[in-house]
Amino acid sequence: MNSYNISLTYLSKNLFLIFSSKLTQYLNLISSEPADKKSNRPHRFNFNAKACLVAIIGLLPTLLQAQGAPSVKSPEMGQDNQLIFRLYAPQAESVVLTSGGDFPHFTFSGLPLSKGSDGIWEVSVGPMDPGAYRYAFMVDGVRVLDPVSPELSVSNENAWSLAKVSGSSWMDTLDVPHGAVAKVTYNSSVLRRDRQMHVYTPPGFGRDGRRYPVFYLLHGAYDSDNSWSTVGRAGFILDNLIASGEAEPMIVVMPHGHTGPMIRNTDGTLPPTKFVEEFTTDIKPYIETHYPIRLDRDSTAIAGLSMGGAQTMDISFGNMEEYGYVGVFSSGIFSINQNDSWYQAHTSVLNNSTLRDGLHLLWYGVGVDDFLIETTRSSVKLLEDSGFAVEYEETAGGHTWIVWREYLHHFASRLFK
Repeated sequence: MNSYNISLTYLSKNLFLIFSSKLTQYLNLISSEPADKKSNRPHRFNFNAKACLVAIIGLLPTLLQAQGAPSVKSPEMGQDNQLIFRLYAPQAESVVLTSGGDFPHFTFSGLPLSKGSDGIWEVSVGPMDPGAYRYAFMVDGVRVLDPVSPELSVSNENAWSLAKVSGSSWMDTLDVPHGAVAKVTYNSSVLRRDRQMHVYTPPGFGRDGRRYPVFYLLHGAYDSDNSWSTVGRAGFILDNLIASGEAEPMIVVMPHGHTGPMIRNTDGTLPPTKFVEEFTTDIKPYIETHYPIRLDRDSTAIAGLSMGGAQTMDISFGNMEEYGYVGVFSSGIFSINQNDSWYQAHTSVLNNSTLRDGLHLLWYGVGVDDFLIETTRSSVKLLEDSGFAVEYEETAGGHTWIVWREYLHHFASRLFK
């Protein structure tokens, strides 16, 4: 490679790093803007920034190869279920693999990659269980996505590259009829701006004029409405359950549970947001008027993980007459071990035997290594002491997508029967 190509390759890499960093800042800025500022932004800036990032990622490998850079495959499954990650960065001094927290034997500081003589950095991780795994690279301190992998998963304040490991009969992409996951934009009267959610519709949707049960599925802290359908594999899990006859065809609604940047209180707890109000005022009514769903309690379910589990408790116990199935994954009543404020706010529902008896399923699941296990146990005890029949399972694992996908598979198979 001559000096001109070397310089051009180095320039392309650095332009990509700068663009990724600046675009991430832009996404964070516009996601927290109020509606009046968005409406005043010049039209030329009203573009889909995430789609632009995907396009740049997709074009970069072609650009580099045209300049004589070696071909790179990443991620790649190696022997003994080792997942190999690679990045071509000949001028970089340090490359570290970072993760969303699900990788085995992984620390928050990440795993350093080793540099080859061809300028390709590489590291192997595993053995990996079947599933989906988020990752990114830190290149000389700058966070970038994998430029040769088009798979993405979006969280509340950034995006991740996504690696998929096959080998699971219940969440792999199988040769079965598939539903669709759509990104739906709606106007939030509570937040006074446009918002989005993802909605799964089952195979055959819209062909026979039938009405479907509805399942509202909430994500956890730092995630987004995109998370359940990407790293959570929700669409494929439902496809496989429906194809095997283990689940009823249903519509699954995956809203965005954050109403702005993720900020914790000084004691680590989550501050109150307007999401619960937005859910009851905007999200649920939108689904009920735009999708052919059954509106009765027996046809309505809600579940969530972590932060979404706490939101599930607030929503369902605030409107218990509307929900026949409630699931709480790795979560509970966050304030339960500090005070009885949640109990006092919901005493009338907890003591209402008619509402209690009309609940077909109240399911709790948590991993034995989960940091919220005591919150979960205390929440289950409160509900049982109030006369609720709680189905409670403690499983292997911690606070990760590895267990949440399993909980979704189990819970969805129990609905509307």
